[in-house]
Amino acid sequence: MLKEFRDFILRGNVVELAVAVIVGAAFSAVVTALAASFITPLIALIGGKSDFSGLVFTISGTDFPYGLFLNALIAFLIIAGIVFFLVVRPMNTLMARIRREDEPGSDAPAEDVVLLTEIRDLLSAQGPAR
Repeated sequence: MLKEFRDFILRGNVVELAVAVIVGAAFSAVVTALAASFITPLIALIGGKSDFSGLVFTISGTDFPYGLFLNALIAFLIIAGIVFFLVVRPMNTLMARIRREDEPGSDAPAEDVVLLTEIRDLLSAQGPAR
């Protein structure tokens, strides 16, 4: 039973997942610090406020703190933008460059063009249609 558990824990997928969670948590801390240090103050310069948590509206004595939702939405958009522009786009560019280098440069015509050429040649060898 312990051997089976050890085999499960030491499988590649579990270890890779654990590493991904740890790196993801560290990366989240970096992105959150970047957003809090640079992006949120820029929003405060433009919009006048960097924290919308005090925004509420009341209906029949019930408070609806929509400012909390705005804070979460802005934080999500900031983090998504940072991840996209600083991680996803550069990674896609790198992967495209690697794929381009891996593809062999072939000057041979495509397979369907070769087949159509053979058909044309066979038809012309038979002579005109009667």
